[in-house]
Amino acid sequence: MNKTKVALVTREPVDVRLAALKKIAAKKDLLEFVSADVLQDPDEIITKCSEAEVLITVNIDPVNAIASKLPALKLLQTFSAGTDRLDKAGLLRRGTKVANNGGANSVAVAEHTIMLILTVNHKFGEQIESAKKGNWATGISGPLSDATSLVGKQVGIIGLGRIGSRVAKRLAAWECTVVYFDTENFDRAYEESAGARRLSLEELVSTSDYISLHVPLDRVTHHMFSTEQFKAMKKNAVLINTCRGSVVDEQALINALRNQEIWGAGLDVTEVEPISPSNPLLTMPNVVITPHQATRVIQSEWNADINAVENAERIALNLEPYWVVDPV
Repeated sequence: MNKTKVALVTREPVDVRLAALKKIAAKKDLLEFVSADVLQDPDEIITKCSEAEVLITVNIDPVNAIASKLPALKLLQTFSAGTDRLDKAGLLRRGTKVANNGGANSVAVAEHTIMLILTVNHKFGEQIESAKKGNWATGISGPLSDATSLVGKQVGIIGLGRIGSRVAKRLAAWECTVVYFDTENFDRAYEESAGARRLSLEELVSTSDYISLHVPLDRVTHHMFSTEQFKAMKKNAVLINTCRGSVVDEQALINALRNQEIWGAGLDVTEVEPISPSNPLLTMPNVVITPHQATRVIQSEWNADINAVENAERIALNLEPYWVVDPV
C-alpha cells in the first residue's frame, strides 16, 4: 500500500516536531513524511514537498505561497486554532481544505483567560513587583475597592466553542453568572454542560462585569469590539481578549480606557505583534498584556500533534478531515 505523503513545514526545531509526528503515526503506518523550515527559500520547500497530499504547518503568510504550488495537496492542517493568515477561499478553489488544531490548546487558553481576569482584578503584576523590589505591599495602584471577588459577577463569553465553553465551565464553578453570545445555535444540553445562558450581544455587552472574547478572526469579527461596544459596557467592566488582536479596535480600546468608559483589559493578543514599546496600553495601570502565549503548555503541543496526525490519516483513508474551517 502506498503511503500518503505528508509535509511538515514549521519553525525550528523542525526535527523535534517531526520525530513526535512520526512516533504518533507509527501505529497505523499510513504516512510518509518530509520536512522543512517554513522560513527557508519557498522554492526549495515547494520542490521538496511537491508530492504532499497533506501539509502540516503554521498560521503565517508565507504558507500561502507554498501551499498554492503543491499540486496534490488535499489538506492544509495547522497546529494553531487560528487560520486567519491563510487564504482559505483560494486554497479551497484548488481543492485544498484548511483545518485547525481541533481544540488542542483549548484548556491552556481557558486557564490563561481566567489568569488574566484575576491578574487584572487583583493587580497581581504590581503585587509581584512590590515583593521583588522589597517594597512589600506598597506601590499597588488604585483603592482597595477596585479589587473584588469573582463570586456573583457576570462573565459574558463571546464565542462558546471549544475554548469559550471551557472558560464557562470553570467560571461557573467559581460561582460566577456565565452568559454567552454566539452566531451558532447550541442545544440546551450543550449550554447546560457549559453552565452558560444565552443573551443577545447587546444585552451581554451592557450587563457583564467581564467580557471574554473567543471568536476566530474573519471579515465578520474584525473590530467587532469598537467604540459603540465600549460605550455600551459598564464603567467597571473588564475586557479579556485571548483570541486575535484585530477582533478589537485597539485605538477604540485605548480611548475607552483613557475616558474611563471601561475599567480595565487583559490581553494576550494585540493588533500589531510584537506590540510597539510606545503603545500606551503598556503603561496603563488597569491593563495586563501577555505576549500571545496563552497556549504555552506542553499539552497544547502534544494535542496538536495528535490531531494533525489523525487528520492526515483520514486523508490517507479517503475520509473527510475533522475541524475544517470554512472561508468567511
